[in-house]
Amino acid sequence: MKAKTVIVTGAASGIGKGIAKYFLDKGDNVVINSVTKTALDKAFNELGAGDNLAMVVGDVSLKETGELLVAKAMEKFGSADILINNAGIFESKPFLEVDEEYLDRFLKTNLKGTYFTTQAFIPQMLKQKDGVVINIGTPLVNHGLGGWPASAPIASKGAIHALTIQLAAEFGKQNIRVNTVAPGVIRTPMHGNNADATAGLHLLNRVGEINDVAEMVYTVAKSNFITGSIINVDGGKGAGHNLN
Repeated sequence: MKAKTVIVTGAASGIGKGIAKYFLDKGDNVVINSVTKTALDKAFNELGAGDNLAMVVGDVSLKETGELLVAKAMEKFGSADILINNAGIFESKPFLEVDEEYLDRFLKTNLKGTYFTTQAFIPQMLKQKDGVVINIGTPLVNHGLGGWPASAPIASKGAIHALTIQLAAEFGKQNIRVNTVAPGVIRTPMHGNNADATAGLHLLNRVGEINDVAEMVYTVAKSNFITGSIINVDGGKGAGHNLN
């Protein structure tokens, strides 16, 4: 199977870095991105700094970053096949305490980052008559949690879910497939040592591992007949939770 060129935003650590490693291990070419140069340099070296890896530092909420990512993919590997919009932020704050500046943080990074990075890549995918966009969402869009207020990030992720379905409709005839993978709580540095404390939020009564998400992203990316789908990789979190 011919190697594909995969672009992963927010790939300096956690799920993004794990997705990049998964594709690299399968023999694909990967371009990684982060807004923080020192963290991206470290990830680049930890991922092997090989000929099948490139990196671009930049803020994904700026369309120019997406354009730089397209240019790097084309210059180094000659195609831009699979875009993984992983870059995002998530935290909790009561609804009545959210001001415009706080809400804009999530709309900027999560929604605008996904929107404008995808907008930068679609023209090249149209030229290729083939392309895959995979966004990272959350099952919390359809499964609210009282006692853990997070209206700002969840609203931004809900917009990403809606964008996924609309773009799948707009570009399906051009053989561009757009999907969202929505993880539950995944054991990443973001959760520190506290990830297992949320095991009961999942029907499997455990948290997920980075490879659980990377494996699904890879499967969806390589499929020719999945589009417009929101796919939970969440141990049943979107369906319910344990009371124990």
